[in-house]
Amino acid sequence: MKKSNLVKVGGIFIKAIVTNKYGPPDVLELKEVEKPVLEDNQVLVKVHASSINYGNLVLLRGEPFLARFAFGLLKPKYSIPGGDIAGVIEAVGKDVQRLQPGDEVFGDLSGSGWGGLAEYVSVPEKALALKPANLSFEEAAAVPMAGVTALQGLRDKGKIQQGQRVLIYGASGGVGTFAVQVAKSFGAEVTAVCSTRNLEIVSSIGADYVIDYTKGKFNEIEQNFDLILGVNGYQPVSAYKRALRPNGIFVHVGGSGAQMFQVMIQGPWISMTDSKKMSSFLQRANQNDLVYMKELLEAGKVKPVIDRSFPLGDIQEAFRYFEQGHAQGKVVITV
Repeated sequence: MKKSNLVKVGGIFIKAIVTNKYGPPDVLELKEVEKPVLEDNQVLVKVHASSINYGNLVLLRGEPFLARFAFGLLKPKYSIPGGDIAGVIEAVGKDVQRLQPGDEVFGDLSGSGWGGLAEYVSVPEKALALKPANLSFEEAAAVPMAGVTALQGLRDKGKIQQGQRVLIYGASGGVGTFAVQVAKSFGAEVTAVCSTRNLEIVSSIGADYVIDYTKGKFNEIEQNFDLILGVNGYQPVSAYKRALRPNGIFVHVGGSGAQMFQVMIQGPWISMTDSKKMSSFLQRANQNDLVYMKELLEAGKVKPVIDRSFPLGDIQEAFRYFEQGHAQGKVVITV
């Protein structure tokens, strides 16, 4: 965590989740830390809720190993994890222009020091946007990282267009449930791929067609889709390529390590020698995209799907549950 987030303020302490080494959820501890103070461009947020994303697992375990070059080689660079937050601004620095005390906000802190699994956090105002008026703090905390990942993957990397046939592989998880709804908001025809237990959920959020991957149906698809977003799963790159139409685009957001390696190695070659394009994608925190998601949420075009909520003190249990990979939508932490 940034040094400025741990400066003394008259001996005032807050509760936060702290870890000083990589490992399983057991390394996460609920501790008292000194209340963060403001820098001139920051706002102090009283956090009401946070949520867990894949990036939190990377920060927890330090895997894949290459991630340690960004997060700390031998131990976590940021001692207080937590990217997604929703809460109320308590104070603002003198250079803050758009936000003010009392504003209800939500945001993604992954690009500004993390630290969301705490009662308070100080962050640049560019990491935040006003909370959607029709969402609770818990619902709003489920949105930032997963929602923006879905948006950027479909719109920016996938070049989604109205009327296209879009397939979301791994449609029942955090990113997947947003991707189905975001794709529908662009006017696409959406096919969702998930397991048997999740068929009803993905249908309820607007998927036009649903494929149960446990019954092997995905392997029977031939050149049906203009755009495929691979959010999770273990399918080989060849299966996604076969399912694309000529000039179709596959965007890898998440999945098995073997799948990621295939996309990194085979993707550029396929893209150069074939009309089909295959690439990987890494989400970037972006205030404008957060505002875009806010508008979709307030318009009722997108709604967060929350699987379970855990109190801050049960953070180890929450991460164990999330690591199992079976959550339907998001896992939220109430602070």
